[in-house]
Amino acid sequence: MTRKFTLPILFVLCGLIALAADHIPAAKGDIVITPIAHASVQLEYDGKVIQVDPWSTGDYSHALPADVILITGAEADHLDPKAIQKIRKSGTAIVIPAAGADKVPDGIVIANGEKRTVDGIPVEAIASYDLLPGDPFHPKGRGNGYVILLGGKRIYFSGVTECVPEVQALRNIDVAFIVMNSPNGRMTASATAACVEAFKPAIVYPYHYRTGKVAELQGLLAGKPYEVRTGDWYPPAAPK
Repeated sequence: MTRKFTLPILFVLCGLIALAADHIPAAKGDIVITPIAHASVQLEYDGKVIQVDPWSTGDYSHALPADVILITGAEADHLDPKAIQKIRKSGTAIVIPAAGADKVPDGIVIANGEKRTVDGIPVEAIASYDLLPGDPFHPKGRGNGYVILLGGKRIYFSGVTECVPEVQALRNIDVAFIVMNSPNGRMTASATAACVEAFKPAIVYPYHYRTGKVAELQGLLAGKPYEVRTGDWYPPAAPK
């Protein structure tokens, strides 16, 4: 696959399709962040590509092959073998919680609290679970959030979680992708804002929100020392 240009707005010349990407300065150049869909995001840094929770709902026609894939949960919108197959290559390392290991037999299983270095990238699995009862329920130990270190920047992907003690205990997070509007009234905009206040990331990307009101979260954090960035997480369906 030909590497696309990583400019703030990427123009794929063959179809003039614009893909929004953000840049975070780091030790060896920018970390390039491209939201894809829902909880799916692509990161590029220092010749490495990290794909998080690839899901076929997103448009992967211009995505880059992954060196590392991070899977946060066993649910279909986080663990999609078809999407994984589309963006993996020979040698791709796939980090996954045990609950999804049967669908990715060659995955690297990491439990809550475990730290590993994967293809040169430090990865820490953060507990990701619900506190409120109800269906669907994400019990403790089933899913992972992740903190990865790229160029001295600590980047957190929450997966599906409430603001549990393990999340509140996070420190020195430069970029946080944090769930909003999970099912059954969990992680409303106000709950997400309170969680941001608890662990104080510098940059916040609300994601996994479907019909959640990002403007409400922005209003709740207005005037606070957090930069809220939005991505086009719900573009039209990917071409078949």
